[in-house]
Amino acid sequence: MIYKRGKFYWYKFMWNGELVRESTKQGNDKVARNMESAHRTSLAKGEVGIREKKTVPILKDFMENRFQPWALATFRDKPRTNVWYLGGIRRISEFAPLSKARLNEITPETIREYIAKRQSDGLKTSSINRELQILRRILKLAVEWGALDAAPKIKLLPGETRREHVILPEEEARYLAGAREPLASIATVLVDTGIRPEECFRLRWENITWISGRHGALLVTHGKTAAARRVIPMSHRVRTALESRWISARRPDEGFVWPAETRSGHVETSSVRLQHRYALADSKVRPFVLYSLRHTFLTRLGASGCDVWTLMRIAGHSSINISARYVHPSAEAVLDAIERLGGHNFGHSVNSPAQLQSVSAS
Repeated sequence: MIYKRGKFYWYKFMWNGELVRESTKQGNDKVARNMESAHRTSLAKGEVGIREKKTVPILKDFMENRFQPWALATFRDKPRTNVWYLGGIRRISEFAPLSKARLNEITPETIREYIAKRQSDGLKTSSINRELQILRRILKLAVEWGALDAAPKIKLLPGETRREHVILPEEEARYLAGAREPLASIATVLVDTGIRPEECFRLRWENITWISGRHGALLVTHGKTAAARRVIPMSHRVRTALESRWISARRPDEGFVWPAETRSGHVETSSVRLQHRYALADSKVRPFVLYSLRHTFLTRLGASGCDVWTLMRIAGHSSINISARYVHPSAEAVLDAIERLGGHNFGHSVNSPAQLQSVSAS
């Protein structure tokens, strides 16, 4: 018989009192039946014997010997991503019932035990979900690399707290007035373009155009997702801040906009952490993280009537579902959209000649 497990069909049958069970690695049931039949025929002809089952690796060994080298090589140019993966591996390894289990022995129950342990440790839902995402990636790669036949489903916990802090205009003004360089110009760019902090830190002079659009534009070359590469028009305030910095740097043709003595050669979050703390204290603004400036910009953009596709392009989101969080059309906006269609598109315009004739006749 054949049966589906995940994306692929499996087959199983008894042969000389032994159970033969194998994955076809195929999503087509006809191909799976042919493979089962071919295996039976090969056994009957004596061409093959009962295949020895592959030894499934222990999760901890798989993470250390295969997943970790893959992560280091794949994200060689993204040190923060590497740190994220390595931290997740370490924390998963600390839970013996999970890390010492073979890949095919990991069940939803094992994962629930891990979640319960992390909750008892006092971790927030968002932190647990990040670890579950890493575990899900590990098991999916194990299937892709042939170390595991099928991965268990891992569902993220509901109720995750998101960065929903929107800075009020008066708070923004006080904060920017109290911020020093380079934080002042960085914060201005973040709140007027909505780019991610790490994208902002990596900005280079050769990626800034002074003559494009009304006030110029900046090019984001790479970032968190494949959709991160994009051109964003500068506001007058952003142009003023960057132009002032460009002039003070003697009008360079290339190089980082915010250079620093760090391993990357540019400003990092740690470089402006102290300045941010002082700016919050001096302005007496509710504490927030720099990422909240991006969230503030996108929230304002969504409230301005920007459609979700345009917002997605500006934000560099990889999914429209993420952009949709910022777009909440009001009742008036919905009504205006319907009215702009001009009912004639539906064949019943109030201004149609037939209706006018009917009205005059009555």
